[in-house]
Amino acid sequence: MSRPDPATPAPPAPSDPARAAGHAGKPSLRERFDALRNLPPFLRQIWATSPALTLITLGLRLVRALLPIATLYVGKLIIDEAVRLVASGVHVDSLAQAWHGGQLDTLAALLLLEFGLAVGSDLLGRVISYGDQLLSELFTNATSVRLMEHAANLDLEDFEDPDLQDRLDRARRQTVGRMSLMSQLFGQVQDTVTVISFAVGLLVYAPWLIALLAVALIPAFVGEAHFNALGYSLNYAWTPERRQLEYVRQMGASVETAKEVKIFNLHRFLIARYRQLADKFFKANRALARRRALWGTVLAGLGTLGYYVAYGYIAWRTVKGDFSIGDLTFLAGSFRRLRQLLEGLLVGFSQVAGQALYLDDLFSFFQIEPEIASPADAAAVPKPIRTGFVFDNVGFRYPDAEHWALRGLSFELRAGEVLALVGENGAGKTTLVKLLARLYDPDEGRILLDGRDLREYDLDQLRASIGVIFQDFVRYHLTAGENIGVGQIDAMDDGERIREAARRSMADEVIESLPMGYDQQIGRRFKTGVDLSGGQWQKIAIARAYMRDAQVMILDEPTAALDARAEFEVFQRFKELSQDKTAVLISHRFSSVRMADRILVLAQGRLEASGTHEELLAQGGRYAELFELQAAGYR
Repeated sequence: MSRPDPATPAPPAPSDPARAAGHAGKPSLRERFDALRNLPPFLRQIWATSPALTLITLGLRLVRALLPIATLYVGKLIIDEAVRLVASGVHVDSLAQAWHGGQLDTLAALLLLEFGLAVGSDLLGRVISYGDQLLSELFTNATSVRLMEHAANLDLEDFEDPDLQDRLDRARRQTVGRMSLMSQLFGQVQDTVTVISFAVGLLVYAPWLIALLAVALIPAFVGEAHFNALGYSLNYAWTPERRQLEYVRQMGASVETAKEVKIFNLHRFLIARYRQLADKFFKANRALARRRALWGTVLAGLGTLGYYVAYGYIAWRTVKGDFSIGDLTFLAGSFRRLRQLLEGLLVGFSQVAGQALYLDDLFSFFQIEPEIASPADAAAVPKPIRTGFVFDNVGFRYPDAEHWALRGLSFELRAGEVLALVGENGAGKTTLVKLLARLYDPDEGRILLDGRDLREYDLDQLRASIGVIFQDFVRYHLTAGENIGVGQIDAMDDGERIREAARRSMADEVIESLPMGYDQQIGRRFKTGVDLSGGQWQKIAIARAYMRDAQVMILDEPTAALDARAEFEVFQRFKELSQDKTAVLISHRFSSVRMADRILVLAQGRLEASGTHEELLAQGGRYAELFELQAAGYR
C-alpha cells in the first residue's frame, strides 16, 4: 500500500458526522495555520497555468484598489465646492447662465472626474472578472490533467482501498472547487492596498479611529475562523456519505442499471436510501448554518457599534468647526469603507485559511507515491522471452484481509506455452494474473522472468510485453475502432492494425454490421451511440489484446457472455494465434481449457494439481470432479 510522503502532514482524521457538526473533530488552530503552507504551491500552480494572465489580473486589481479612495476624496471636493458656492452668495437664474459664466467649471470638472472614476472602476471589475474566469478554467483543466496523470501512476491496490477512494474523491472536488480561493487571494491583495490608502487618510485626521476599528473587528474574525474550521470538519467527515449519495444517484438514473431497477422495482428503495443520507447531511449542515448565522449577527453588531461611535465623534468635530462638511463626508465614508474592508480582510483571511485546509485534500493526494515502480537501474525486458516465468513460493494477501489470496505458489510458465488456470470462484486465478502483470507485488516469495526477479525489470516495458483482457473489461463509449485501438494507444490511428485485431478476435463481423463501421460510436451514453450485446462487447474487448505485439497473452474469463460454440471458436483462434507466444487463459468451461498445453488447478489460493487434461482426469481429483459436474449438464 502506498503512503503519503512522511514530510507531508496528513489531514485531520475523519470524525463522526454528528460530532463534526458540533465541537468535536474541529481542526486545531495550529492545523489551520499549518494549512497556509498550501498557499505557495497553489499560487505557483496558478502562475504556471498562465504567467501573463496572472500578471494582468494582479496589475488591474492594484489599479482598481486605489479608485475607492480617489472617488471618495473627489466626492469630498465636490461637497466642499458646492458649500463654497453657496457661502459665496453666487446667484444665477439658470444653469445655462451659470455654465457660461464659469461659476460651475470646477464643480463640473469634479463631477466629470468622479463619473470617469466610477465608469473606470466598473470596467476594470468586469475585465478582472473575465480574467479570473479564464484563469480558473485553465487552472481547472491543468489540475485535472495532473490529477489523472498522478492517479495513473498509483498502484492498483490503492484503488481498491476505500480510504484512498475518499481521498481521491476529495482531491477531484478540489480541482474545480478551489478557484474561488484564487479570486479571494487576489481580492485580498487588492483590498489590502485599498485599506492602506484609506488608513493614510484617517491617520491624517484622527489616528485613534484605527485602534477602534481593530477592537470592533477582532470578535467577528475569531467567530468566522471558528465556523470555517467546523465547516471543513463536517465536509471531511462526510466524504464517505457523499460518495454513497453520488453512487445511489447514479444507480437510480443510469442506463447501465435501468433494466434491474425497473424489474426489481428498486427505484423506491434507492430513493428512500438517497433521502435518508441526504436528510442526515442536510440536518448537520443546517445545525451549523444556524449557529453561524446567530453568532455572526452578534459579532457583526459589535463592528456596527464601533462604526457609529466613530461616526458620532466625526460629527462632533464637524460641529466644533474642526472639519468641513466635505471632511465629514470623506471621514465617515472612509471609516465605513475601512471597517467593511478590514472586516472583509479578516474574515477573508479566516476563509483563506479554511480553504487552505481543503487544499490539503488535493496536495496530500499528490504526495501519495506508488510502491510498484521501476528501479533506478531497471533491466530491459528480454525479447524474446527465453525460458519464461517462475513463481517461487509466492504468497499474496489483500490489505486488511484475514486470508491469503495466494500462498506457497510454485510453478513454471514456460516460454511459448499455453497455460490454463481453473478453479472455483475465489481460488486466486485473477490474483495470479495480476501478479504476473505486476499490478501487485508478492508479499512472500518472488516471480522470476528468465531468471531475474520481476521487480528488477522496467515496469513500462514489462506491461507493454503483456496483453491482458480481464473478465470485467471496460466498455468505452468511443467509436468501435477506438475501443480496439486503446489496446495499443500509440497505434490508435493505425486502421490496418485495428482491422487485423478485429479479424483475429472475430469482432470484424460485429463491426461490419454497424451503420458506420469502425467509426460508429458504441454504447448508449451518447446520442449517436449504438449498443451491443454482451458477447459483441467481449469480442471487441478481446481485439484489444491482439492490438499489442505482446509476448505474453492473457485472457481472464473474457468470454462469459459467449455461447459455448463461440467461446470454443475464440479460444481455438487464440491458441492458433499464440504460436511462439506465452499464453494464459482462464475459463470455467473445460471444453475450452482442455486445448491448453498444461492446466493448473487452484483451490483456496494454493496449487492443487498440474497436468494435461487427460492427466488430470486420470488423477481423479478436483479437476475430474468439476469436469464431470459440467459434462453432466450437457447430457
